Amino acid sequence: MAELPSLLLASLNPSTRKQAEQSLQTLSVQPGFLTHLLSLVLQSSQDRAVRLAASVYLKNLVKSRWEDDEPPVPEADRAALRDALVPAMIQLSNASDRAVRAQVAESISLIAKVDFPEQWPDLVDKLVFSLSESNYEVNIGVLETAHSIFRPWRAATRSDSLFTVINYVLSRFTRPFLQLFHHTANLLLSNPPPANLTQVAQSMVFLVDIFYDLTCQDLPPDIEDSQAQFFGPENGLFLKLLLWDPPQLRGDPDDTTPSLPSQIKTSILEIVELYVKLYPEMLQASASVEAFVRAIWDLVGGRKRLSVADDGLVSQSLRFIASAIRTGYYKQLFSSKETISGLVQGVVVPNVSLREHELEQFEDDPLEYIRLDLALPSMGGLGMANDAVTRRQAAAEVLRALVSSGLEAETTEVTGAWIGRGLNEYTANKAENWRAKDTAIYLLTAVATRGSTTQHGVTSTNALVDVVQFFSDHVFQDLQAEPGSIHPILQVDAIRFLYTFRNQLVKPQLLSVLPSLVRHLSSDNYVCYTYAAISIERILFIRQGNQLMFSSVDVKDIAPPTLDALFSKIEKAPTPEKVAENDYLMKCAMRVIVTARAALADGYERLLQRLVAILGVISKNPSNPNFDQYIFESISALMRFVVQANPGTLSTFEQALFGPFTIILQQDIDQYIPYVFQILAQMLDLHSGDVPTEYRSLLPFLLTPASWQQKGSIPGLVKLLKAFLARDAPSMVAAGQLTQVLGVVQQRLIPSKLNDGWGFELLQAVVQHAPSASVKQYFKSIVITLLTRLQTSKTDKFVYHFVYFLGFCLAIAKEDITPDYIVGEVEAIQPQLWSQLLANFVIPQSPKMPPKDRKVVIVGLTRLLTQSTRMLQEPLAQAWPPTFQALAKLFQTEQLLTKKEDEDPDAGLTQVDYEEQTAGYQAAYSRLAAAEGAPVDPVAHVKDLRAFIGEALVGVKTRQPNVPAWVAATDAAVSGPFVQQLAAAGYNL
Repeated sequence: MAELPSLLLASLNPSTRKQAEQSLQTLSVQPGFLTHLLSLVLQSSQDRAVRLAASVYLKNLVKSRWEDDEPPVPEADRAALRDALVPAMIQLSNASDRAVRAQVAESISLIAKVDFPEQWPDLVDKLVFSLSESNYEVNIGVLETAHSIFRPWRAATRSDSLFTVINYVLSRFTRPFLQLFHHTANLLLSNPPPANLTQVAQSMVFLVDIFYDLTCQDLPPDIEDSQAQFFGPENGLFLKLLLWDPPQLRGDPDDTTPSLPSQIKTSILEIVELYVKLYPEMLQASASVEAFVRAIWDLVGGRKRLSVADDGLVSQSLRFIASAIRTGYYKQLFSSKETISGLVQGVVVPNVSLREHELEQFEDDPLEYIRLDLALPSMGGLGMANDAVTRRQAAAEVLRALVSSGLEAETTEVTGAWIGRGLNEYTANKAENWRAKDTAIYLLTAVATRGSTTQHGVTSTNALVDVVQFFSDHVFQDLQAEPGSIHPILQVDAIRFLYTFRNQLVKPQLLSVLPSLVRHLSSDNYVCYTYAAISIERILFIRQGNQLMFSSVDVKDIAPPTLDALFSKIEKAPTPEKVAENDYLMKCAMRVIVTARAALADGYERLLQRLVAILGVISKNPSNPNFDQYIFESISALMRFVVQANPGTLSTFEQALFGPFTIILQQDIDQYIPYVFQILAQMLDLHSGDVPTEYRSLLPFLLTPASWQQKGSIPGLVKLLKAFLARDAPSMVAAGQLTQVLGVVQQRLIPSKLNDGWGFELLQAVVQHAPSASVKQYFKSIVITLLTRLQTSKTDKFVYHFVYFLGFCLAIAKEDITPDYIVGEVEAIQPQLWSQLLANFVIPQSPKMPPKDRKVVIVGLTRLLTQSTRMLQEPLAQAWPPTFQALAKLFQTEQLLTKKEDEDPDAGLTQVDYEEQTAGYQAAYSRLAAAEGAPVDPVAHVKDLRAFIGEALVGVKTRQPNVPAWVAATDAAVSGPFVQQLAAAGYNL
């Protein structure tokens, strides 16, 4: 392991990264590797870059391998790492180790999520034991560790298991925590302040964060009892800390990082907002909220705190006010016209006006400007609450809260006066006073909005504001203006107005502005053309009921110039990183292709060439996962619709894509391999005849262990192997490749908690498509593999897949693979095993099957009850009544028996919307919606499910006279309605 530091450094360099990562991967499975890695993180003499890379690699290993058994982390290594982590955090308490400490804290959080408290019972006791009233350097490490463990509770769903963990922590942690909180607050507020003021304040940042963690789900009794000490309107600690402002800790005015007092105040206001929403009765007992509102007024009112470092504090102050207004409990505090006027003048208008900082960002960091302006989640964001992240959005939130709380008349009147003033200032001097119009438009957008979502824009508006009229009087002219004739921010405002109120315009209005937006795609201003792309994409995504508003006919003429403008912007970028930087452009291209469909069949070759060329550039250094997703989705969708319209074009796609795909596989560009497998499967599925040779030559490579190393590749590989099995199973058997497929399933997929579902998908494809003789050769060993996994590490997910697999095998209409064959193979493993599987798994699980799986399981159970002679004879006949009851129960819940014929086969694709679908990108595997075919029904031969069941049961009654008695032996409340339904259809049992 001596070469570890040099390998970690090499992994940071694009030219040596691949080789270094492979070497690290090999080392990482050696015993003791994790603790060795942690000791490297702790070596202060080691290069800083090595320590940080080691801490990130440790976190990533924990993330990928701690929960999954593939490859497993030995128990001795787990225990050793758990023991070392808390001392490591204490050792890293120094301010200079902050970045490394954050990574180790994240590792602790990931391990605690899986192991705490069962496998890590002494974790909290160790933390409490390490807390000190004098050594604040140690406290920083301990408190950050505690926060990393408790923080996930903020986003967790309420459950018994969650509250078991929380109560376990509270019983050990709350009292020492409260003691340290009071001690630390007294130190901060003492005069003169302590010598280690910075460390004490940093500890208070974590203490306040932990206070939020401990109260975010429910109020702990100890904290409830000390309510007045924290929230008291006269001398509560929180109010004292809001007013506390030591000169020694004030940051540099030009600094963009919040000072420690600013961080503490922001977190206190988050807690007070939490209480206003979750525990309002606690605050109504005294005048606490009024006191906090006054403190906020002193803190941020009237153009105070304009520096960027205070953005978080100002935004949170305004969010607290908005939340207090929305509760409706404090109407008397906010409802007078004077108060509303004071709020608008004192805190709303000053924070809506653009500052120099935003203008610099508009010019120098346009992507960040856009992300903040639209409150879009940043790439790789933590998925934290994202509402009102900027001052402007938080100020707008106050207006929206007033409007939605029954104060729209007063709020609209007061804000309307400011909007009028801004527009008049602009008219008086357009060149100088463009900011006044920008503020006016922003204020109008805020006061006009009652409800909105990221996905759909504004969903309901303030009836006192005519949005469409304002658009035509004041905004439309800026949308049409020639570039350079007005300030670019006003042009962006016009596009943003359209984006925000897209649902308030009717289809003809939207069609009339689309050409203007397409024109703006050729603008020289980065924000302007990007906003145009975002707006076109969202307009094409508008739905009316279940239908998209725009069809391929609507965009037939505009699609080619739109794609040309988008690709021209992407192609202009000088480096691979710059090409992939702006994923909004690629997402818009994808949406245009998905909307235009076969309308692009005429010039598709040029579009395909350009997409492949862009892919060639970005593959030199993949840097933006969102861009990757959208470009592969675009290629896949273009192929789907063009080949649908003209099957002869498939060979053109294959010629264009085989070259680049081969390079991606040869160079092992792991970010792209999952997509390549999916598109190869899509192309193979589009072939109607035999499998072409160039596909067949891929099979040996697909079945090597190396191909299955990367977890993200597995779903795409499974999809591709399923396509081969569906078309070419006999040749695979002849080449000995079926044995290899089953080897992958049994050794790599079924043992893995993460990938067992993909293993079952492959098994089902083998049973369905391989020749019966081959299936029979391996069936017993497959069942033994599944039973072994059930014994060693059963999970709910595995039981569900296992029961569906049995249902699938019973349902599949394949000569030789009969219900009796399946029952016989299981009984050959161990007598009475089949009835145990029925009693313990099949009967309890079947009625819980999700809708998509019910038809298969119903057919499988029906065939078992009616076509298996073993089930009709002792000893298995004892299992017949409970199995029949499970069938009855499942049939009662099955409401989706009549498939809607008019369903759009491309429905899943037109809804592609990753922000909402994944709320953040998962680099491990991203499904291509365009490459997904319509789900295939393995029991499509059963058209009428009720008739199928009825005929089968009536048939078995004639062969086995005990059937009526067995039916009578079931619970009439469950089976009765089912039997009556069958009788009503003419099938009497």
